[in-house]
Amino acid sequence: MHKKLKKISFKDLIILDTDDYSVINKPSFIASLDDRAESKNLLSLAKEVDDEYQICHRLDKETSGILVFAKNPEAYRSFAMQLENREVKKVYHAVIHGLHKFEDFEADEPLHTTSTKSRVDFRAGKPAFTLVSTLEVFKRHSLVKCFPVTGRMHQIRAHLAYHEAPLINDPGYGGKPALLSELKRNYNYKKWEEENPIINRVALHSHQIAFKDLSGEVVEAEAEYPKDFSVLIKLLRKFN
Repeated sequence: MHKKLKKISFKDLIILDTDDYSVINKPSFIASLDDRAESKNLLSLAKEVDDEYQICHRLDKETSGILVFAKNPEAYRSFAMQLENREVKKVYHAVIHGLHKFEDFEADEPLHTTSTKSRVDFRAGKPAFTLVSTLEVFKRHSLVKCFPVTGRMHQIRAHLAYHEAPLINDPGYGGKPALLSELKRNYNYKKWEEENPIINRVALHSHQIAFKDLSGEVVEAEAEYPKDFSVLIKLLRKFN
């Protein structure tokens, strides 16, 4: 893992650059901020380019996709205020277990968050709101887009799990791996060998973002699927 991280260049991750912000497409398996298990994280990589960079929000280590960095304190404060006022529009794509036809489905169960996990708790939980719509239905799974209005930890994962639609390969929330043997008829594999999952992380990708820059102009960006997420979708379509 260390060797892979050393090859990552922050500049190569940038998909949109303005005077005040850099928007990147985050790879999976690298932390947004300090991670005791790894010497490299995205903020440290950004500061190697310019020490003024500040990370405006964060993604879980396994999650890929859109991440915004501010180039100066004023830009950072502006983005923080927009987050607080729920003016930043973020859209995630996720692959979930089951056949679900969500149409602007409102998941509004309150979430109680610990240091490692969130769960629905109607007594001690804080308000949380996620809009969910189905993009595509496969043989055993569904591709959905999620718009988290609030920003609780693991919000999408906890809400979907509560509605019996856990993400692929998300064991903490009941999501099992996606296996080719479950999709492909007459799939041959050696019984004494453990089958590798199609994707070896939580199937969640931060796909789009929209916010305002310091001049009031709307900044919009879209992050392409990484290879592992694209392969997952391709195989689900192929064996649908």
